[in-house]
Amino acid sequence: MRKIFLVLLTITASTAFSQDVSFGRKMVDTLTSPYFWGRGYTNDGMKKAADFLANEFKTYGLEPMAKNYLQPFSYPVNTFPGKMEVNVNGKDLIPGKDFIVSPETRGVKAEGDLDVLDTIQYINRKEMVVIKMQDKLTWDIAPEVAGYSLILVDKKALSKKPFSFKVNIDNKLVKNFKTANVCGMVKGTLKPDSVIFITAHYDHLGGMGADTYFPGANDNASGVSLLLNLAHYYAQHPQKYSIAFICFAGEEAGLIGSKYFTENPLVPLKNIRFLINTDLAGTGEEGITVVNATEFPKEFAMMNAVNDEKKLLVKINSRGKAANSDHYFFTEKGVPSFFFYTLGGIKAYHDVFDKAVTLPLNEHEHLFKLIVGFNEKLMGN
Repeated sequence: MRKIFLVLLTITASTAFSQDVSFGRKMVDTLTSPYFWGRGYTNDGMKKAADFLANEFKTYGLEPMAKNYLQPFSYPVNTFPGKMEVNVNGKDLIPGKDFIVSPETRGVKAEGDLDVLDTIQYINRKEMVVIKMQDKLTWDIAPEVAGYSLILVDKKALSKKPFSFKVNIDNKLVKNFKTANVCGMVKGTLKPDSVIFITAHYDHLGGMGADTYFPGANDNASGVSLLLNLAHYYAQHPQKYSIAFICFAGEEAGLIGSKYFTENPLVPLKNIRFLINTDLAGTGEEGITVVNATEFPKEFAMMNAVNDEKKLLVKINSRGKAANSDHYFFTEKGVPSFFFYTLGGIKAYHDVFDKAVTLPLNEHEHLFKLIVGFNEKLMGN
């Protein structure tokens, strides 16, 4: 009878794990779908993502930290909503795969010859169009428009050096792009004024032209899916402390959403026991790196103790202070914070190849258990 019970317990645990992983996979698939258009600046991608996340929080039973779970703010951004046509040496190039435009690029419709500027750059001075050859194409966000059009071309896309061009590129500077952080909380049962924050940015790069978008699977649908899994769990299992969940907007534009939150906090920053920020959480076969580990050695030792006890990740690497994700402005305000990212696996980053189908999520369960165990130690459970 005892053997039967143990077998049933193992099956139940296995089923629970598969549900956790399938939940994470479903969320990554959803957030990287064309409907959300890269969770960015065209086709209402970021707004659709914010509304979706707010509804998830509501469905789980989280309490809103702001009206409708949304903390609105705005900032300027250069966008590319329309034409994205580039021809070099008589060859039509594919957006995202063969070329990208530099994020500050102005719109232009022109054609002509190119002069050599240096070993990798070619210019038409009349139209102020520059073609720059690249080994890898990675995109970004810009808050302004330059007086030139810079087109970055993958070296593998051309058999000869650029000598002629024909382009038709639309841009639109949105001076007051409106977005919002998504904020929810599970109230603590004994010490509700002591709060543990779990955060991840939900925005990505959005679209470049009418037909190309950047899915952002690892960056950062993976982190959001982990956050949502934890939010669902803690809503069903309230803790001594309050557990708050923030999905930040504007991270790719310069940590704007998290900076705004620290300047306009929805809970007193002094009440935050610890903040755990996750970004690029989709791999992990080589472990994780924890930023601020050297700043908070006691808590880093706690995290390692959980990992050793539960035999979760192959390695947890220590890193010092860095302004590379949404933990940063909290740290600057005196809030103890970690930011962790996974190591190994796919190398897609800020490109059109960061897709759900190639993201393994192989350590999703272990990351979930690591955070739950770490939080237990923080609360003295």
